[in-house]
Amino acid sequence: LLSEAGFIFDVVPSDADETLPDGLPPAEAAVEVARRKALAVAGGIRSAVILAADTIVVAPGGKVLGKPNDEADARRMLRELSDSTHVVITGVFAVDCDTARTVGRAVATTVVFGKMTDAEIYAYVAGGEALGKAGAYAIQETGDRFVRRIEGSFTNVVGLPMETVTEMLTGFGITPAPA
Repeated sequence: LLSEAGFIFDVVPSDADETLPDGLPPAEAAVEVARRKALAVAGGIRSAVILAADTIVVAPGGKVLGKPNDEADARRMLRELSDSTHVVITGVFAVDCDTARTVGRAVATTVVFGKMTDAEIYAYVAGGEALGKAGAYAIQETGDRFVRRIEGSFTNVVGLPMETVTEMLTGFGITPAPA
């Protein structure tokens, strides 16, 4: 998404704890995990702005779904989301390594899922796409077939709300390269 928008960047994996903190509302928890990721990377870097994100899914009833532990967990999550409305929240956090200036935001998108049969759930999970994705689906891949409607940022559901990210990076003086 960043490349498509024209941003030039390096990917630096973070070894930060991705456990959601207890007691925080989901949006604040997602921003906190993104903050941990950004600060874990920023420690040894100079003259850069570090951007990190963390995406969670809030199922009907308020249960937070992260990435599934295994295929059985992915099937359980998809059954929970089937024929319902859920919210995808991405916490985004940026830190300027030179000035220590930080900005954190959360973006929420409402997603309406259609009814999924057990056969569809098993087939989708068996395809491998569900693992490693918050809520066990990837809207940018074949998981879009279960989505009936979204309200808000599509790129947020992919995992990086580009409208907000672009605004944040511009605030740090970083603009996309000309096309």
